Amino acid sequence: MLLNLKKINIAVALTIGSFVFAQHYAAHSHNDYEQKVPFWYALEAGATSIEADVYLVDNQLYVSHEQKDIKKERTFDNLYLKPIRKALELGIIKDQPVQILIDLKTEGEATLKKIVSEISKYTDITASKNISFVISGNKPSPEKFSSYPDFITFDYQSLQNLTPEQWKRVGLVSLNFKEYSGWNGKGGLTVEDLPKVKAVIQKAKAFHKPFRFWAIPDGKTSWEFFAHAGVDYINTDHPKECADYLKKLDERTFRNTLTSDVYQPKFLYENKNIPVKNVILLIGDGNGLSQISSSVLANKGQLTLTQLKNIGLIKTTSADNFTTDSAAGASAFATGKKTNNRFIGVDPSGKAIPNMTEILSEKGFNTAVITTDEIVGATPSAFYAHQKDRGMEKEIASDLITSKLSFFAAGGKSKVSGLNNFKVAENTKEIAESKADRLAYYFSDKGVPQVLKGRGNILAETVESSLEFLKSKNKPFFIMIEGAQIDSGGHANNVGTIVTEGIDFDRAITKAIQFADKNPGTLVVITADHETGGFSIPHGDMATSTIEGDFTTEDHSATLIPVFSYGPGTENFMGVYENNEIFHKILQSLKIKE
Repeated sequence: MLLNLKKINIAVALTIGSFVFAQHYAAHSHNDYEQKVPFWYALEAGATSIEADVYLVDNQLYVSHEQKDIKKERTFDNLYLKPIRKALELGIIKDQPVQILIDLKTEGEATLKKIVSEISKYTDITASKNISFVISGNKPSPEKFSSYPDFITFDYQSLQNLTPEQWKRVGLVSLNFKEYSGWNGKGGLTVEDLPKVKAVIQKAKAFHKPFRFWAIPDGKTSWEFFAHAGVDYINTDHPKECADYLKKLDERTFRNTLTSDVYQPKFLYENKNIPVKNVILLIGDGNGLSQISSSVLANKGQLTLTQLKNIGLIKTTSADNFTTDSAAGASAFATGKKTNNRFIGVDPSGKAIPNMTEILSEKGFNTAVITTDEIVGATPSAFYAHQKDRGMEKEIASDLITSKLSFFAAGGKSKVSGLNNFKVAENTKEIAESKADRLAYYFSDKGVPQVLKGRGNILAETVESSLEFLKSKNKPFFIMIEGAQIDSGGHANNVGTIVTEGIDFDRAITKAIQFADKNPGTLVVITADHETGGFSIPHGDMATSTIEGDFTTEDHSATLIPVFSYGPGTENFMGVYENNEIFHKILQSLKIKE
């Protein structure tokens, strides 16, 4: 039965996990005047709070870190008021309010009086709802807050309560972080400091005013901590980097609720000299070590995959490129030869090479392919087709008709016609019970939906049923099972897709390992064609299954890929070797001469 995409509701995704959308945090450009281009650089970067240290000297307001470094052209008017007016005129400041934090460095009342006088000259600024001025440093006492114009608010640097009238004039609550912790921004806060800092933030936030720490460590780890801890304005000397990081923090942070029930392998047939009869090759497309790690950590620290003991590493470079694509990577697995990117089952000259399913079919094996991609996708097609470009879908579909496959399950029914030699199953139960010589099962008419978009547990169910179908033939078999959409998450830089597709892939792995435990002579090999996204996991929380991911690319990377193996023949898959060796090691395990 095809998955009905029209009936898949977005509510399904909410039962699987969610991206963390909670805080309203922003970058505060600390000592902004020290940037090469004050104000404009922070504004363009997306910082919504901008700080200027101001001195009153000879009735002029200057901006400088130290009074001795004052330059006559660097006035508050030149560096901030005139640029603010220009930004308003150009419509640059309209969607996101901007706060100007003015740190008074000279005598408070006289300096503030001059500031009020200068700002008052710009009626367009004082009339704007998108510009606010917050006075810090040598500010007046709270009792005097109300004596200043409404366009002036104050930076309150205490946790003592104020009167309701005084709170109305507070624009920001700020505290010195160093009074609560000496954390340098690496790793995490100590067990002593963490509760203190969280308590301070909670108390400050109870005043219902924006909150800022100053004197904080300045880097991604600290930005992430303070943002998720509830700090509204993150102090930084790197406004562009900080603003860019904070803008994408929510979309890179995923809280998972999908689970893979961890199965404990029995290890009954390791190193027992049992002949290998069946081979289950599982390929997690784009599933590098960080992708695996994200699924492990989001699944409470364990997967069925991580229960396995035998691990190797493969190098994935293709014949013509430092970084492989799925076509060349899968072709290396399927044929034993490296080829060019985009090539399917042909050598670099374009000549067809016998693939695993063809070779084993000649030896009396049943062969099968399962994928959460379309059946004409690069990885599955490498195990039955021979074409010079992965985009030649019509030609690849024709190769499917003449292939040696006994069974396949995939999306993309609309791309295949004339497949009269395959019976089509309507559901997974029918797969397990079928007596057909050749069987097909379609997940969807076109692309297969992601787990986050309602695919359900169909991959693991199909794997379980297909293994029963193949077992019923009373012949040895080879099956390739692809978790295709881990790769999609990498290309889209989507953490939730990577995590949930990885966990779903592990549910398929579980079915394979359980089958191997019940059927002596079954070798299970689990790997990936390449890593996608340059994915890393800088932060997260195992208690809440929360993962923050980061990316260096929207394409593949050339990092080494792990190979897990289980059952008889696993000794062949240890070590570090080229990806095309997977093919040769499988045949070696089956004791089939090439």
